[in-house]
Amino acid sequence: QLQASGGGLVQAGDSLSLSCTASGRTFVSFAMGWFRQAPGKEREFVAAESWSGETTYYGDSVKGRFTISRDNAKTTVYLQMNNLKPEDTGVYYCAAYYTEYNSAFAHDYEYWGQGTQVTVSS
Repeated sequence: QLQASGGGLVQAGDSLSLSCTASGRTFVSFAMGWFRQAPGKEREFVAAESWSGETTYYGDSVKGRFTISRDNAKTTVYLQMNNLKPEDTGVYYCAAYYTEYNSAFAHDYEYWGQGTQVTVSS
């Protein structure tokens, strides 16, 4: 029900925009989040936005570089990634959590996309 796309191979300092599209249902009452997982590492919180769009929350490693947003129809959530670094490399997952708030905890999220690979070369 969630389809992430937009990943690719870029160089350090480049920008990349990820999209996550919902199908089969809307996620109007859901917080939307992005997580990433690098090889051999645990899944890491990247960003989340409340269902209203009024509240956003970012992981410390991406603050000031990444921006999460969602469209008015609540069917797509975006992750704009600027000034990418090699340590941003990983598989990026979008997820949805039925709540009016936000969460940085993966176990709160009920729906997950399949992931899209982002590779940043130095």
